[in-house]
Parts: sequence; C-alpha cells; structure tokens
Amino acid sequence: MVSEGKILVGKTEAGKDIVLLPGMANRHGLIAGATGTGKTVSLKILAEGFSDLGVPVFLADVKGDLSGMAFQGEANEKVEERVSKFGLSEAGFSYRSYPSEYFDIFQKSGIPLRTTISEMGPLLLSRIFELNQIQSDILSVVFKIADEEGLLLVDTKDLRSMLNYVGDNAAQYSQQYGNISKASIGVILRALASLETKGGDLFFGETALNIRDWLSARDGKGVINILDCRDLVSDGTLYSTFLLWMLSELYEILPEVGDLSRPKIVFFFDEAHLLFKNSSKALLEKITQIVRLVRSKGVGVYFITQSPADIPDDVLSQLGNKIQHALRAYTPADRKAVKAAAQSYRENPSFDTETAIEELATGEAVVSMLDESGTPTIVERAMILPPQSRMGGITDQERDTLIKESLLYSKYESAVDPDSAYEFLERMGIEAEERAREEAEAAEEEKRLAKEEAAAQKAREKEEAAALRKQEMEERKAANAKKRAAKSVGNSVAGTVGREVGKSVGKSFGKFGKTLGGNVGASLGRGIIGTLFKM
Repeated sequence: MVSEGKILVGKTEAGKDIVLLPGMANRHGLIAGATGTGKTVSLKILAEGFSDLGVPVFLADVKGDLSGMAFQGEANEKVEERVSKFGLSEAGFSYRSYPSEYFDIFQKSGIPLRTTISEMGPLLLSRIFELNQIQSDILSVVFKIADEEGLLLVDTKDLRSMLNYVGDNAAQYSQQYGNISKASIGVILRALASLETKGGDLFFGETALNIRDWLSARDGKGVINILDCRDLVSDGTLYSTFLLWMLSELYEILPEVGDLSRPKIVFFFDEAHLLFKNSSKALLEKITQIVRLVRSKGVGVYFITQSPADIPDDVLSQLGNKIQHALRAYTPADRKAVKAAAQSYRENPSFDTETAIEELATGEAVVSMLDESGTPTIVERAMILPPQSRMGGITDQERDTLIKESLLYSKYESAVDPDSAYEFLERMGIEAEERAREEAEAAEEEKRLAKEEAAAQKAREKEEAAALRKQEMEERKAANAKKRAAKSVGNSVAGTVGREVGKSVGKSFGKFGKTLGGNVGASLGRGIIGTLFKM
C-alpha cells in the first residue's frame, strides 16, 4: 500500500514505518529467506505498492500463488490482527484487486508469450543449449551469415534450416569464418530438437511479444503482468534465460532517462539463483552489465531467492533495497551464509542482525531501504504488511475468463508463420532441385537425341553400304555378262575361223586331215580371239 507517496512495506514493533521510496526503486532490490518465511507476501506488498503508484510490474509466478493479484483479498484472523495492531485501516488499507494480465509461454495458463530466435540471440541460445565455447562461436557465425544474407530467424525450423544450410556449405564459409565443424553443427541441431520437445516450437515464433505492451496502466494503477512459470521453472536454464531475455529487451528498447520520480516498470524474478547457476563468464558479464545499466532506463529489478549468497557479488552490490526473512543455520555453510547476510547491512545498535535473522518469525524481516540520497538506511526489524489482494492462486475458470477478456489476447492468440529463413531456403532448395531436374532432363534429351542421331547415322551408313554393295554387284553382273557375251561371240567367231582355216589346210591331207585340221584350227582360232578380247 502507498502512504504519503511512499510504498509502505512494514512496521517495527515500535510502530515506525518502513517505506520504499519510489525515486529509489530503480536501484533494484533483494527479497531473501528460507522457504515458508514470507518472501511471497513481501513480493506482493511491493508489487501492489508499485501498481498503486501507476507503475507496471512483471512477476514470474513460479508456484502459481501470485495469480490472486487480480482478485480482492479476504479477511482472516491473522491479517485482521496485523491490520488492527498497526492501525492500517486509518492509513488506507482495504481489500482490493489489481489490474492483471496473465501470460504463459506454453500457451496453457495465459496469453501466448512468444519471442523470435533472432531476438533471443546466439549468446542466450547457447546457454539454453548448454554449448561449449567452440559450439557457441559457430552458432554466432550462423546468426551472422543469416543477417548478412537477409534471412530472418523467427522460429525453430528457421534455425534448423540455417544450420543445415551452413553445414552443407561449410567449405565455402570456412574460408571467411574459420573451420565450421559438421560435428558441432550436429550438436546444435540435437540441442534444438531437445528444446522443441520442451515447448520451444511454441514460444519461438510470431506474433512476438512487444514488451512495450507491459508498460501500461489501467484506472490509474499499473498493470501487473504475471508469467505462469510453473512448467517453465522445471528447466532452470530455460526459465532463467527467458527472464534474462525479457530484461535484455527492455534494456534495448527503452531510452536513457536517468533518475525518475518513479520507475517505468519493475521486474520481480523468483528463484533468482537459477539465473546465475551454471552461467558462462560471458553471460555473467552480460547479466551484471544489464543490472548495472538498466536502472538508467527507469527499470527496477528485484531478485527473490533463499540466500543472498545465491547472487554473485557483482550483482548483489547493485541491490540497494533489501528485505531479509529468516535463514536457518543447520550446517557450517548455513552459518556462514547467515553471517554474510548480516554483514551486508548497516548495523543497528538496538539488536544483533545475525541473531535476528535466525530468530525471525514468519512474516517478519530485517529491512534496509535507500534514503533520499541513495544511502542504505540502518537495518530495521519489522513486521511485513499483509497484502490487499487475494492470497494464493485462482481457479482455472477464473483464469480463463480473465485471459479471454484481455485486449492483448486477441493480439497474441494466433501464431503467424512469416516468410523467413525456412521458407527462403526451402524455395532455394526447390529451385535448385528444379534446375537440377531441368538440367538432368536436358542432358537426358541431349543423350536421347545423340543416340537417335547415332542410330540414324548408322542406318544411313548401312543403307549407303547396302546401296554400294548393290551397285558393285550390279557392276560385277554387268561386267560378267559382258565377259560371257564376249566369250560366246569369241568362241563362235574363233570356231568358225578355225574351222575354215583347218579345212583349207586339211584339203592337202585328205579326209582325216580335214577333220583334224578343222578341230585344231577351231582351238587355235578360239585362243587367238580370246586373247584379243582380253586386250
């Protein structure tokens, strides 16, 4: 609740108000404490206070117990006791509801929340995929090639197509970017397939969240945007990376504004230790940079975790507003964590902070907020105020009604598949296949024509050879006929001439000589005539 323009967080036993100054809210904060000590109530008190100031809020709802913000709280004995004890009714306490929007990247318990592969970027995707440095570098190269060739990476099939494309053309790109191992491409593809089984095919796509839609107010109250993380948190890496992406988006889109009288938006990250667990050096540097610089964009970031030791020192040093619930020291490590938590506060001479942290009851905390000059106040032991909205979750029917009534639901309900890398590369593949088919058909046609031409040529040669043989045969027949005719004439002429010669000669030898002379003369005549025809 808000009192005199300040968020009233709690009261000391003596009745002193513990407040958070809106002008110091973008200096970030921490809510820590063991399970069941009251962290959720502290978170709700701050979220309600910011909403009352007209500041929009983002909440990561890990257990589903923050969804009741949209409904009016109900009185119970413990709440009424605290309201009465601290005179909260006179200060303006009343049960009320807060304007809320519900989101869910798995599209079951809220408005579909999507982003694109390009917006997530290679660094955060490398963390989701748990890639080593070489594989992460190759993923960055794939993003660079996509950017240079104007290929949009919207959803998981775009990234898969791009990975396959780069892998198939590794020799070409290796000349410019160094060795691109197909084995590393294979590792990334397997990680992508694993992500899809976890719902990656749902939350990577269009219509992507325009995070400016969260920077809204309704009836003078900041809208509380609640992301259902009950399923998402089962994969700590995915959960934390997605939250980091949202913070990075705000950092990218918001202008520098310096210190404002109140923040533009406040983020609450529950189970914050997951954000830093197993983070690479490059990612930790990015987180630290964003936390350090985003406050100048008017954004406050509040981490909720069990122990301050869960937060790296470089980040912890940026958290000026702190609410520490009870910690239990069961082991030497626990004792060390309690001691470290106590030493992070300005000492209050009226009590021992380390002892107090172990003794705190549920709903009680040691608190230090920044004053007007940005200096941490001395630590105070205080009872946290009760929330004004409903404690606990809401029914599925209540949730469904609120979701369907939202104006944002119609904007983000339906997924859109734009013309991006997958479609472009598929067309390019189809065109390449078509070209290859046409070339193959042309080659086959050329081969067929060549075969037909060869067959035709062979037929022509065969016909020519047959004609030549026929001509030769006819010529031989003609020559032979000529020879036979000549021989016949020769024989006849020779016989006649020979016989006449023989007869003349034979007359001198009588009858016998006549016959013999005729035969001899005929043979002689044929020989002479034959010789003449040969000449």
